[in-house]
Amino acid sequence: MNYKNEKKFMKLALEEAEKAGQKNEVPIGSIIVGNDCEILGSAHNCTISLNDPTAHAEIIALRKAADKIGNYRLIDATLYVTIEPCIMCMGAIIHARIKRVVYGAKDLKWGAAGSLYDFSSDERLNHSPEIISGIHEDLCSDIIKNFFKAKRKEQKILKTNA
Repeated sequence: MNYKNEKKFMKLALEEAEKAGQKNEVPIGSIIVGNDCEILGSAHNCTISLNDPTAHAEIIALRKAADKIGNYRLIDATLYVTIEPCIMCMGAIIHARIKRVVYGAKDLKWGAAGSLYDFSSDERLNHSPEIISGIHEDLCSDIIKNFFKAKRKEQKILKTNA
């Protein structure tokens, strides 16, 4: 992969994040790409619509990619995600043997790829994906900030009208 591809695939992850936001889900998107640049899975957060706390973009994309190749191990794959994966998602990424994780913005409250925790460099685990951060960081950060800003504004209006 080269930097141009990383930006291209992160743009696709951002498109997935937009879909989540349109559904009133936290706008996070993920794309999984094989070694040959084929998209193996794409998804966005669906925790609210599916009533499923595990329905994070990364988890759904991992399920789709594993189904597509007929194997839960995604050894040569790269996972692109707009926000740093949480501890649940990093656990699944490590189990799937994802080669590389490319993310846009850090998650200081939940991040497990270097911000709050760093599962990728924990030598006690049997796999360590390469981590690349900061691809379209401003766009990835803005989409989530704007979502929560609108939510707070919406809540304020509801309280004012109550």
